[in-house]
Amino acid sequence: MSKEISIEQIKQFNNKYHSVPSHLISQRAVMKNGILASSENQASIVKNNPVFSIDLDTGDVSNQKQSGRCWMFAALNTFRHQISQTFHIKDFELSQNYTFFWDKFEKANYFYENILATSNESLTSRKVAFLLQTPQQDGGQWDMLVAIIQKYGIVPKQIMPETFSSSQSREINDFLNKKLRKDAVTLRKMVSDSKTSEEIAQVKERMLQEIYNLLATSLGTPPDSFDFSYVDTDGNYQLKQNLTPQSFYDEFIGRDLADYVSVINAPTADKPYNHMYSVELLGNVVGGKEVRHLNVDIETFKKLAIDQLKAGEAVWYGCDVGQSSTKDSGVMATDVYSVSETLDIDYQMTKAERLDYGESLMTHAMVITGVDLVDDKPTKWKIENSWGDKVGTKGYFVMSDDWLNEYTYQIVINKKFLPAELKDIVEKDDVTVLAPWDPMGALA
Repeated sequence: MSKEISIEQIKQFNNKYHSVPSHLISQRAVMKNGILASSENQASIVKNNPVFSIDLDTGDVSNQKQSGRCWMFAALNTFRHQISQTFHIKDFELSQNYTFFWDKFEKANYFYENILATSNESLTSRKVAFLLQTPQQDGGQWDMLVAIIQKYGIVPKQIMPETFSSSQSREINDFLNKKLRKDAVTLRKMVSDSKTSEEIAQVKERMLQEIYNLLATSLGTPPDSFDFSYVDTDGNYQLKQNLTPQSFYDEFIGRDLADYVSVINAPTADKPYNHMYSVELLGNVVGGKEVRHLNVDIETFKKLAIDQLKAGEAVWYGCDVGQSSTKDSGVMATDVYSVSETLDIDYQMTKAERLDYGESLMTHAMVITGVDLVDDKPTKWKIENSWGDKVGTKGYFVMSDDWLNEYTYQIVINKKFLPAELKDIVEKDDVTVLAPWDPMGALA
């Protein structure tokens, strides 16, 4: 039975609040400066200084601006590190706009196919509501970018540079989602009216043409072929002619993306370790690479990242960046804010509880480019962000090891660093499919 709050209770609450002197001290600070600024712990910032025993040279950071393409920037940054070192190119970037175009185009088709697949379910079904809530968005997962690259290749940023809509994506997302929802009405009605598959396919093709037109108008037209010129760090002019996006990838990057696996740490009861998971309705390219995760314990998780860093290769990773992190100094540490002391409230939850109860999930992807090992144990990690060079240390953040334990959920590892028993698990076709709204389906 519900019970209302009485006026007498309110008087008691007020009296108890004012009876604690520390409450009044916090009140004065928080009313003037806000909760976080009043709780910042300078000792944590000093402790997490940007010095690392393993520190990869990765150059200047990139800037995703007002878009949600962090997952894309992080992946392309791992590739540009390799290109810069191998071909001696300074301040080089790959075209985030090119992959953005094809991701948007493929997500539209992925949405249409899922709308058709669920067309016999009611609008109030959780799956249909899930699809219509956000038909597409900027976010993604590592495997989704792999699907784009495997199909469309990649180009330098100078070949397809940024546009207004790629750098400030809210407007294009609004109009894309408006169209996709309208098209969902049409497609569901065609199914209910028993239209033939050929008739539906013709209408869907027209819809895709309109999507292509919208994207080309906003983002530019992706190139089929191009010439790539640059001056290397020795001052030598280089020219590569008649490249395609696929041949550019093969010549300048050449990684077999099938060698990389998404490794997660999700310590919830429904996801036993040492098992593969996928997520229903999660993807972008129909018929492309499926999003799959290998769940491992946190110590294995960190060892894999360290082994890849020791081999000189940066690590794509996904985390909940908004938790206990400072944007100006770029420190992510569990003790960087003492909010529990400021507010006199215990906020402690386990990592599993935060995932199960909606308190945390992956919200951002970045690149791990270094780690500080003391007695062969990690104490803090160097992070390349994609928010420009005005935050952190010229755009680089520091993540404490405790913070990684609590708020990091995903890394991408070359399978050669996996022990034999984990390689066997990855190669087997034993995959548990999670619900579309599972936190491991979150898009960075």
